Amino acid sequence: MANYIKELRELVGTRPIIGVGATVIVRNEHGAILLQKRSDTLTWGLPGGHLELGEDLLQTARRELFEETGLETEELVLLDVLSGPEFFFVYPNGDQMHTVIVLYEATRVHGHLRTGTGESVELKYFTLDALPPLESRAANVLKNLKSMRA
Repeated sequence: MANYIKELRELVGTRPIIGVGATVIVRNEHGAILLQKRSDTLTWGLPGGHLELGEDLLQTARRELFEETGLETEELVLLDVLSGPEFFFVYPNGDQMHTVIVLYEATRVHGHLRTGTGESVELKYFTLDALPPLESRAANVLKNLKSMRA
């Protein structure tokens, strides 16, 4: 978790807070979507994370994409802003978060996939019709993505 969120957690404990962050859709040449197996929940999710103090959301998206996957992007296209009860999440340590997700799609992506930061234990591309068990927020993001394209 980000330093800002850690500092906030020291003050409020596990009580619900609102977190704003960026999530990034990365597609391969076949249209499959990159997912990360998260180290905290051992479920599959999308690259992304919380806004740090002093950052804008584009910086957050680029930083989180690189930290969690090793990839960089030349362009981020805004797809949606998502919030509501379906984006409430309880972390394994009990921290409760109402998440506001700013969803981007990365284009002209380069770099080599890597999991070295400790946030991802595996990275893999999946088609929308063959997804693994997903972390709840990622499942809701992809459900919204499917309905946007329908």
